Amino acid sequence: MLGPVVNTLVIVVCALAGCFLVRGIPARFEEIVKKAIGLSIVYVGIRGALDNEHILLLIMSMVGGALIGELINIDGLMNRFGLWAERRLGMGNGTFAKGFVSASILFCTGSMAIVGSMQSGLQGNHETLFAKSILDGSISIVFGASMGIGVVFSALPVLIYQGGIALAAMAVKDLLSAEIIREMSAVGSLLVAAIGFNFLSVKEIKVANLIPAIFIPWAYLALRGLIVAA
Repeated sequence: MLGPVVNTLVIVVCALAGCFLVRGIPARFEEIVKKAIGLSIVYVGIRGALDNEHILLLIMSMVGGALIGELINIDGLMNRFGLWAERRLGMGNGTFAKGFVSASILFCTGSMAIVGSMQSGLQGNHETLFAKSILDGSISIVFGASMGIGVVFSALPVLIYQGGIALAAMAVKDLLSAEIIREMSAVGSLLVAAIGFNFLSVKEIKVANLIPAIFIPWAYLALRGLIVAA
């Protein structure tokens, strides 16, 4: 759990620094930096998705995950939680929920979150999550400055998500192949690209409702392996 814990602490510290030390920068600088980060996120997401070797599985995962996520309405649940926390903390400026949801999705999805957590759980190797901590910390400063304290609270889903993957990897390590990890990471990277498009204000995508897509390759490839073995 060392990797997930370090990642969580870095997000908290850097987001707080953004909230209280970097606030007040001119809006035009804030906007151009957000666009630059958005473009970078799109690139990172697309680059990761290109590692996919089963294009039909990726498409089916995205469509199936979208249907499941929309049925559950994960985006709505996360927004309601963010708004509830916003009211409890007496912060009514409307940015808490946006910061919480946007940062949570960005920090939790993608190849580094999945692969790094699995490496922590399977091998005790935390290098990937340490590298991810540096990236997340840099983004947290900008997010914290532009969207406020909600970004700090995104550290909680990060700890639960990455810690859960690390612990689950320890429990089911015999069921995880390199192929499964690669395909899950590719789907997660597409979700990261969607976050980048949201920051570019191209078209708002309910990325949270796509989260179930990440786990469909795991279920499909594991089932296929069992059928082939039988």
